[in-house]
Amino acid sequence: MKRYYLVTTEHLEDALWFRDQEDFAVGMNMVAVQASMSLAVVLVFILMSNHVHFVLYGTGEEVEVFIQRFKGRYSQYYCRKWRTKELLRLNKVDIKELPSEQEARERAIAYVMMNCVAAGICTHPSLYPWGCGSALFAVQVGGIGNYVAGGDGRDGISEGKLAGSSRKIGGLSRRAQARLLHSTVANLPDEWAFSDAGYVLPESYIGVNKVEQLFRTPQRLDYFLRTSSKAKRRLEIGEELIPAFKDQVILGAIPDLCQSLFQKNRFEDLAQHQKTEVLRQLRYRFSACPNQLARVCGLTYDDTARLLDAV
Repeated sequence: MKRYYLVTTEHLEDALWFRDQEDFAVGMNMVAVQASMSLAVVLVFILMSNHVHFVLYGTGEEVEVFIQRFKGRYSQYYCRKWRTKELLRLNKVDIKELPSEQEARERAIAYVMMNCVAAGICTHPSLYPWGCGSALFAVQVGGIGNYVAGGDGRDGISEGKLAGSSRKIGGLSRRAQARLLHSTVANLPDEWAFSDAGYVLPESYIGVNKVEQLFRTPQRLDYFLRTSSKAKRRLEIGEELIPAFKDQVILGAIPDLCQSLFQKNRFEDLAQHQKTEVLRQLRYRFSACPNQLARVCGLTYDDTARLLDAV
């Protein structure tokens, strides 16, 4: 029997799933590819720097196949690009069935969508490109609570959501599709749309109807976003939330910092006292916490804390 499931991968402590914008775009396309091949339905998802979340609808077996094949596809791409032996083989996955009682499904969906807000990256999930925050009900134009009514979404793609700089997959040759999707076996529906950023728009394939029927109104979705356990603490700070520096921004600054301080090109080439100074500078310049520094520098949390304590 098909049910609702919250799927979460373990947070990588000393590495990133997505090191740059291309990685995120490829990850988005691999969600689309897997959605086109799977019997499980993607309801919502988000790609964060060092983990991913999904709410899926299907049987337990369909859900497990979906996440394992998605991980496998993306890991192969990542290892080829960054010349590493493995990334996600040991990355554990937690799959929890969501009961219909106590609004568990609504809360899980809001929890997934609000990850980017809780991380301080943006002030609303609709402003985060690597997920489906802007695909539900309508395009969002302001802070939380400012949804603008869109189309009816009868076919899963609301009118207006594909407006602007998007094109249909059917307009691409098979070779162009393979380049876009990093897959020669995918056969996406011609009406699915992709953006100029190079990834298939989530509103093409997520279960828009199913999610909107679950929440019934934009206002009810707004309520669950506001009261999400993942983001409630940040929202209580005030309306003017200051986005944090993304992992990719700090990662891009590390080579220049290593070069300017110690004439070395890589963090890995530094002596221990030099690594300590780079960590100290990153913490000062980017207000980065030890967990974030560990991810971008490829260290364990304990090693990062030990080096920072040596300052």
